[in-house]
Amino acid sequence: MTADHEVDARLTPEALAAESRHLAKCWGEERGILAWFSTVDHKRLGLRFIVTAFVWFAFAGVLAALMRLQLARPNNDVLGPDLYNQVFTTHGTAMMFLFAVPVVLGFGVYFVPLMVGARTIAFGRLLAFSYWLFLFAGIFLYGMFLLNIGPDRGWFSYVPLAGPEYGVGHRPDVWAQLVTFTETSALGVAICLITTIFKLRAPGMSLNRMPLFVWTELVTSFMIVFAMPSVFMASATLVLDRLVGTQFYNHAEGGDALLWQHLFWFFAHPEVYVIFLPATGIISTVLPTFARRPVFGYLAIVLAVISTGFIGFGVWVHHMFATGLPQFSISFFTTASLMIVVPTGVQVFCWIATLWSGRVSFPAAMLFVLGWFQVFIIGGLTGVMLASVPLDLQLHDTFFVVAHLHYVLIGGTLFPLLGGIYYWFPKMTGRLLDERLGKTSFWILIAGFNMTFFPQHILGVMGMTRRMYTYPPELDWGPLNMLSSAGAVLIALSLALFLFNVVTSLRRGAAAGDNPWGASTLEWATTSPPADYNFLPWPTVSGRDPLWERFPEQPVVAGLSHEKREVLVTHVMDAEPDHRKEFPGPSLWPFLAAVAVSGLFIGSILTPWAVVVGSLPTTIALIAWFWPRSGKPPDELSREIEESDKAGKEAA
Repeated sequence: MTADHEVDARLTPEALAAESRHLAKCWGEERGILAWFSTVDHKRLGLRFIVTAFVWFAFAGVLAALMRLQLARPNNDVLGPDLYNQVFTTHGTAMMFLFAVPVVLGFGVYFVPLMVGARTIAFGRLLAFSYWLFLFAGIFLYGMFLLNIGPDRGWFSYVPLAGPEYGVGHRPDVWAQLVTFTETSALGVAICLITTIFKLRAPGMSLNRMPLFVWTELVTSFMIVFAMPSVFMASATLVLDRLVGTQFYNHAEGGDALLWQHLFWFFAHPEVYVIFLPATGIISTVLPTFARRPVFGYLAIVLAVISTGFIGFGVWVHHMFATGLPQFSISFFTTASLMIVVPTGVQVFCWIATLWSGRVSFPAAMLFVLGWFQVFIIGGLTGVMLASVPLDLQLHDTFFVVAHLHYVLIGGTLFPLLGGIYYWFPKMTGRLLDERLGKTSFWILIAGFNMTFFPQHILGVMGMTRRMYTYPPELDWGPLNMLSSAGAVLIALSLALFLFNVVTSLRRGAAAGDNPWGASTLEWATTSPPADYNFLPWPTVSGRDPLWERFPEQPVVAGLSHEKREVLVTHVMDAEPDHRKEFPGPSLWPFLAAVAVSGLFIGSILTPWAVVVGSLPTTIALIAWFWPRSGKPPDELSREIEESDKAGKEAA
């Protein structure tokens, strides 16, 4: 467990090959159906989070296309009002809860352990449980939509519209339980990431040497921990009002409808930064690599990320300026809404300085990152406009807000995400994406995105309100809506080209090598794709850019067992070695626990007794999950390792 300088004997090819065989025996997972359901490998689960989130994104995109088809012409009748309500609610709910948050957490699940030099992620079984809940949440939402029970009260499900008086049927219940699914999943992932970042960093990676992407995932995870209980409370009390007969939001019985908005937006506006901050972390990772220099203003960017996390909890009321709140309260939240622009501005100027003094190249990943600047600055400027109370009162609930939301969230997240995929695809698969297809996809996307959403600013100023399913021709909204719908076709074409690029590159893409970009962070210090045990040898760190700041006598970690899944736990501040910890291996019980919990959540829509009945299988699954058990006996594993060594020597 020490960082040893006398490493020559352990770093010979023969010694590394032998150690690789030992680690593969210990950390490798079996193949097959049961193994697929029981894996705790953070790389497989992170990839599943990313792929599943993009699948739900594709379904939400189909719903968006239906909306644009309906609004392309005046007096259109492609969708009726009831179906349109379900379409726009399911679209918004899926984009926020099934795509934007899970996909950025998926990137963290895959890359944070690699970037901090860890052999695995903390609490792998909790991570597996979180993934299965996320998968079942999407199946639940889209299944209910196909059964004509999709939520139809908006992605924010305001009461009393969603309450027992006006929310007829189980549609609002579906929304409330979907939130319970996804936020339970997000909380589990956040706990895994926080623990990994604080306690599993490679020796030498002190807090002031952590990659900026890791910083953004850390702040994001803390925001999830503090914000999610608010929406948990909101959805739980909504279900109780609807199914049990409580009166939390019934003004006639002492409740308050505005309580819903406070609880919901206290979660939902920090969620904007939960989505946005990891995207900035991707920018801070990709941009220095292709500028060929360390990022300018590391400390300023870290402080900006932390400041955004704090200030993000003080701006939620700017969504409620039209509700008649006291003027003093409104002035405070106006100030906070303007203040939160400052940390983002600091990051932007640091990125510009990095480009200014670098030797910049422009592969597809870099183009997507640079496209973010144009898209997000427009979204940020319109956000400053909406922080002004007089202007907000005029533009509230219009398409101006729709345009602002999509520029900030979809544009501000999708462009860095796609850039991150082009950047990290070689690490995940060992193959490069096609650069010509990537650049073509970027230019189509940037044109289509602006063509789709910029006209909606003008439509909002002209008075077109959100959530209207049709409009008369004399309002003269038709041409701009048709232009917006044409832009949506270009977005679909760009994303289809991106998907084609991914599918074809998986089979015949150019071999990437371990570090095709010459990047500086630790995920590029291992093979592509990484082995089950991530690193050989275990890395140590001597600077903020560990692959650009390596020394001839760089120490390595020694003394960890090869006969069990043992990891090195380090101190929070300076990542000095603390102790060794054995992690549990694959298990089917997290999957079974997720099935039991899902049954409890879904059944509670029909009757509160489902909570009582569903608690029994959930408890059984959790007891079996945590029941202490030993893996393969050490002597048996030792015999297998000896046989593997002997076979390796004979082959050599």
